Amino acid sequence: MSNPQQLRYSKEHEWLSTAEDGVSTVGITEHAANALGDVVYVQLPEVGATVTAGETCGELESTKSVSDLYSPVTGEVVEANQEVVDDPSLVNTAPFEGGWLFKVRVTDEPQDLLSADEYTEFAG
Repeated sequence: MSNPQQLRYSKEHEWLSTAEDGVSTVGITEHAANALGDVVYVQLPEVGATVTAGETCGELESTKSVSDLYSPVTGEVVEANQEVVDDPSLVNTAPFEGGWLFKVRVTDEPQDLLSADEYTEFAG
């Protein structure tokens, strides 16, 4: 498992890109995608919705289970990845590229986000 160094990670297994013009991209990690198994359904927060760090904002359903999606930051959703809604398998095949979930204009970022190395150690 290789976690991109430029991203930050939550203990709920989401990743967060560095903000560009105040907007960050959110997805789930390869570790989480592997643990879920084949993702068959993705429910994302609506554009314009406010998400809160550490709170649920969507759902991922796999052939094994249903898991909540947590927001790693607080802010306003500015884009949801329609491609991943149409083809949920992107979460498994490209969790750090085409399988991203949503973009958020960050208003508050918790201090407990992990570096790639810290997340790799945390995830085992």
